[in-house]
Amino acid sequence: MSKQRKQTPKAAPSRVPKKATEIAPVSLEVPAFFYNTLLQSVLIFAFAFLLYANTLTHGFVLDDSIVITSNMFTEKGVDGISGILSKDTFFGYFKVEGKAELVMGGRYRPLTLVLFAFIFQLFGENSFVFHLFTVLLFATTCVVLYRTLLLLFRPSMDEGYAILLSWMSAVLFAAHPIHTEVVANIKGCDEIATLLGSLGALYFSIKAFDSQKLIWGLAAGISFFLACLSKENAATFLVVIPLALWFFRHTGSRTGGGSGEHILRTALPVFVAFIVFFILRGTILHWQFGNPPMELMNNPFLKIEGNQWVKFAPAEKLATIFYTLLKYVQLLFVPHPLTHDYYPNQIGLKTFTNPVVLLSLVVYGWMTWYALNGIRKRDPIRFGILYYLLTLSIVSNVVFPVGTAMGERFAFMPSVGFCIAAAALLLRFAKGNSLQATLGIFGFVMLLFSLKTITRNPAWASNEKLFFTDVGTSVNSAKIHNACGGVLFDKAAKETDAAKQKDYCRQGIVHLDKAVSLHPNYKDAYISRGGCHYLLGQYDEAIADYRQAVRLSEDDVKPKTGLAIALRDGGKFYGEQKHDLATALEYLSESWRYNTKDAETARLLGVANGVQGKHADAIMWFSKAVELAPGNARYLFDLGTAYYASGDPVKGEEYRGKALAINPDIVKEMTGGTGKKQ
Repeated sequence: MSKQRKQTPKAAPSRVPKKATEIAPVSLEVPAFFYNTLLQSVLIFAFAFLLYANTLTHGFVLDDSIVITSNMFTEKGVDGISGILSKDTFFGYFKVEGKAELVMGGRYRPLTLVLFAFIFQLFGENSFVFHLFTVLLFATTCVVLYRTLLLLFRPSMDEGYAILLSWMSAVLFAAHPIHTEVVANIKGCDEIATLLGSLGALYFSIKAFDSQKLIWGLAAGISFFLACLSKENAATFLVVIPLALWFFRHTGSRTGGGSGEHILRTALPVFVAFIVFFILRGTILHWQFGNPPMELMNNPFLKIEGNQWVKFAPAEKLATIFYTLLKYVQLLFVPHPLTHDYYPNQIGLKTFTNPVVLLSLVVYGWMTWYALNGIRKRDPIRFGILYYLLTLSIVSNVVFPVGTAMGERFAFMPSVGFCIAAAALLLRFAKGNSLQATLGIFGFVMLLFSLKTITRNPAWASNEKLFFTDVGTSVNSAKIHNACGGVLFDKAAKETDAAKQKDYCRQGIVHLDKAVSLHPNYKDAYISRGGCHYLLGQYDEAIADYRQAVRLSEDDVKPKTGLAIALRDGGKFYGEQKHDLATALEYLSESWRYNTKDAETARLLGVANGVQGKHADAIMWFSKAVELAPGNARYLFDLGTAYYASGDPVKGEEYRGKALAINPDIVKEMTGGTGKKQ
């Protein structure tokens, strides 16, 4: 990075460029404090770290399970690195081929998983260490942003202006609350590493351009290759880097000429690095780019027509995208309210008659016009806008589907452009003695942003805290209502207090009803709701939910298992409590079809047949129960009873004897001490 500049008692403007292509909106007398590059780097690092220090005690949240806690490669430590490098990013979690189809084109982002494997090797499943690594990585990225902007801006701007613009941009970036999703969630390291590597590539490219030394070009290529291995949206820097050189290394700058040929030659190592990555990615993922899945949770641009999911019309999709694009602008200026969940139908289908969509067209049309119309002025505001548009494009759903309508994490890289433009716009009004007032305004905004960041972080402490915090914002998201319902069901399943268990189930059903109303084919919601109904003893409702889940995913074992249990206990309920043997037999027979290894279902079928005097059938079912659980005294005793009832006391005594040998108190247990079987 650039060397530390000596402090000066009072910074005078180095020069005021006079050419139209040079950038110096104002000559600023900047306090010497800001000229100490090393000191500012340390302060920016400390500021960024302290903002997220309250995340260090958090646990693993959301997709952390995919990349850490439930990833078979990460859990192997260094021994799993070969698997990480040779498979789709999702493979270590799903442990089967084909899950790349969940998102269009698959994902190959091995770098952060490799880093996680090293951490796991040294510290195990220690969330503190993983969070510490994430916060340190973010703080480092803020410093690299500051130093890169200094290197980029200084030659073509007034010295004081360049220093203050770089500092303000980096501090604004560090404090912006929209970044909480990335930094407070360990999985967000892929976003951080991507930006860090991309900024490194820009920094080294500038050094290569200025010095004409090959070593800097090689460093740029390596840094960019690592950025691509973190996440594919690094590809936008293939345009950002030449654009930055064209803006701030143009003819008339202190470094001399900046022809297109010179710029492209400087950027060549970055292009080569991307080609190598692209070939590697294609080879690992077998060049399968795929199509958007027809499943709402992985493709938000679907709607129901005639009880079937169909794609949005092109105009509907584009209108919906523009709606989200304006939402990004709003969150950059006013980051409230924040949420991790923008899944369907939090942002539903929009049309071009929607006033927000029309406003978005105006805003983005103006930004594009303003940036391009005056592009030869090469000012930082226009550069910031172009940077924002370029880096946002790849995650906007315009280039290709990203699996959700939007996400605050997608604004991480584009927000750099916003920070540059916002800082430059604020400095434009700093004239003469007004610099102190400008810094005061900036400081007030930083105070508000910092408070928002610090108070937002605790929501990421755990899945339960996050879900129940954000459900109040993402009120129309099927996914978060399903998540809340699932958490409540899990708590109910572990609860031993009957009253609390029922309360959890009733609360869960409220959320799961909402999830199903928003997404009628939401298999996971039906499974969790079926579980809640089951624990409440509402067997018919549980059976209906599990049946629907089975219809939605016939190859999934989980809903079939739940259905078998609900049918078994529902059959027992109808037989013993309702004395409805027809329904009991119907449920028990269906349960057996789903699970022919359940001894209790076989026993209950034996009881149902025995009550009806079908002794041969009763013996058959009790025999199956004994076969499946030969050491169960109750099953042996029931089989003996069935033989007695069929007129075979010898067999009856034989099996009762076996039961008594295993459990001498079996008769007392089964009769409740009355001598009569219950």
